[in-house]
Amino acid sequence: MSKITTSVTFNGKEYSLETGRFAKFANSVMVRCGDTIVLVTVVASEKELEGIDFLPMQVEYREKYAAAGKIPGGFLKREARPTDHEVLCARLIDRPIRPMITKDWHHETQIIANVYSAEPDVNPDSLAAVGASTALLLSDVPFEIPVSQVRIGRVGDELVANPTDEQLKKCDIDISVSGTDQAIMMVEGEMKEISEEDFVEALDFAHNKIRELNALQRDLLGKFEAENGKVVKRAFKVFEIPKEIVNVVETAIKEELDKHVHTVACKSERKNRRLEIKEKAIETLVNSGLEILKDAKAILKPDEPKLPDAVPEPVSKELCTKWCEEIVSKLEKKLMREMILTDKVRLDGRGLDQIRPIECEVGLLPRNHGSALFTRGETQSLTSLTLGTSRDEQVIDGLLPEFTERFILHYNFPPFSVGETGRMMTGRREVGHGNLAWRALKEVLPPQETFPYTLRVVSDILESNGSSSMATVCAGSLAMFNAGVPAKDAVAGIAMGLIKEEERVAILSDILGDEDFLGDMDFKVAGTKKGITACQMDIKIDEGLSTNFMRKALEQAKAGRMHILNAMNKCIKEPEKELSPYAPRFVSIKIPVDTIGAVIGTGGETIRAITRQTGVEINIDDDGTVLIASTSQEASDAAITMIRALILKPEVGEVYENALVKEVRDDIGAIVEFLPKTTGLVHISQLAKERIPKASAVVKAGDKINVKLIEITRDGKYRLSRKALLRR
Repeated sequence: MSKITTSVTFNGKEYSLETGRFAKFANSVMVRCGDTIVLVTVVASEKELEGIDFLPMQVEYREKYAAAGKIPGGFLKREARPTDHEVLCARLIDRPIRPMITKDWHHETQIIANVYSAEPDVNPDSLAAVGASTALLLSDVPFEIPVSQVRIGRVGDELVANPTDEQLKKCDIDISVSGTDQAIMMVEGEMKEISEEDFVEALDFAHNKIRELNALQRDLLGKFEAENGKVVKRAFKVFEIPKEIVNVVETAIKEELDKHVHTVACKSERKNRRLEIKEKAIETLVNSGLEILKDAKAILKPDEPKLPDAVPEPVSKELCTKWCEEIVSKLEKKLMREMILTDKVRLDGRGLDQIRPIECEVGLLPRNHGSALFTRGETQSLTSLTLGTSRDEQVIDGLLPEFTERFILHYNFPPFSVGETGRMMTGRREVGHGNLAWRALKEVLPPQETFPYTLRVVSDILESNGSSSMATVCAGSLAMFNAGVPAKDAVAGIAMGLIKEEERVAILSDILGDEDFLGDMDFKVAGTKKGITACQMDIKIDEGLSTNFMRKALEQAKAGRMHILNAMNKCIKEPEKELSPYAPRFVSIKIPVDTIGAVIGTGGETIRAITRQTGVEINIDDDGTVLIASTSQEASDAAITMIRALILKPEVGEVYENALVKEVRDDIGAIVEFLPKTTGLVHISQLAKERIPKASAVVKAGDKINVKLIEITRDGKYRLSRKALLRR
């Protein structure tokens, strides 16, 4: 295969796609913009996986340190497991592509994006998403409509596609948007309290840019097919349950299932009732006497081994169970969607825009610096906040120069939150949900200059029935207020859903878990009363969503957000005036820059001694600012006294109390440390009023005496006197 390329000028830089030169055992595309180069490969297994009802697709995104001219740290000096940033980038590739491939495709499919060169002004994440779509178009995977991704920023009033890092620092909008020519498929990002109308304007701008990159993909596909022939998509089996089986099961359970859908119940009750209906369906099918159930040969898939003609084998109960699960699930989805679209009533009896009951509580964990319990319906987050010092900041390393982050948010989703058993682990879902909540809350943090703390928020989901990430946002905001963090405003989040059947559309506020699973959209919006701070949207249907629907969903989400904020404000409407007694307090003093070394000491010896003796934490900036963190005023005062003693300059005539005798020489006198790390000589003639035969007659090593500095010699030595302070 020969090298095939196409390119376009995009945002002032050449944006190119290339295939046929790299990784020829896979379907590969090299994406380049400026000096940023990303290789994306797609491989689908030859053998189809049996017994699954989902799309087995895996997306991996990796940033090679060599791409930025760096060598990895650590003992092994090689890239290790994916960082949170790489996990988030992989999710941005996966989410818009997954709904474009049918769930009937059961060949294991792997998409790998490797960043091989990185220009600081060109972020590689959106390039990887475009490369993944292009590689799928060139492959035999059933993916035929290009999907592109752009990152949108706004500097002042100007919207910018794929902004540089310097531009991002000035942006009040930073969102990643994916879509086809017809519709938006995915949105994720952060904003600085912008309006809903500004958000829609950014989406419109993004969609136009997406169409440019989709055209670039189609151009490469056209050149590829002109040279290699039309891309042929692999045939795959779509197994449908025989109609006579569907009819028997639906006839037996439809009335009960319809009643179940229209009955208001909690999550566990719905689960139990659904199991009862499924068991009835299985029993009905097994005992139906259908001829097709008596002969497995009639329902074998084409590639399955043929059974002996002499002995027909009955269909197993396991296969009947699988069929019934699918029939019940599809019928329940159909009935639920019809109820919402026709009756405007939801599974728990709410109207389309109604929010579940909300309960808020703060300060329930007495030793934590801040805590909150936020419950909305059957979703509950117990969140704590811890205040730390600059030493607690998280070090972030990657393609960009190493930096630290003072705000950390961790989201935990234990299996008991949904009444199940399972492994305790941090998966991609936890990383993604935590990042969304982090983005929502960081916009209201006070500046480090006025609040020099590191903040760590930990959200433990105790119950989950829809939108636990938005519960984390609400609980995190409450915990910050409870901790006394001077956040500029409260932040709330809400998850929106969509049911769409041709021209009939219903937009749902505060969706349940079942509504998320059975619906067509999951759209999370977080913000203050002033505007949006973060969002995440995923469309589950290949037709996407127009900006008109987005506008309606945003307006409905705003009303829901205001309702939640009102409930939160009834619990705590502003930050506490005082920090927790267990939180560190900061005291700041200024020392001359040329004395920093004396305070730190050789290899940090001096500053470690101070922290060890007083129990405080000390941080010294290059400008001489000393930040002391302690939970007690006495410890802070002791540390300040020790630091000031270290930077004092000896002055003639000053009296120094409790100077430590370091060494005694009988014929000369005593060597005394009168300031930290500063010694002088008390001559034998200056030890006492009277004449003494030897210095040890008056002092010995380890004694503490009061001395007066009487002279600084030309060579910088200090002459001290004890005699000058003795009474006549």
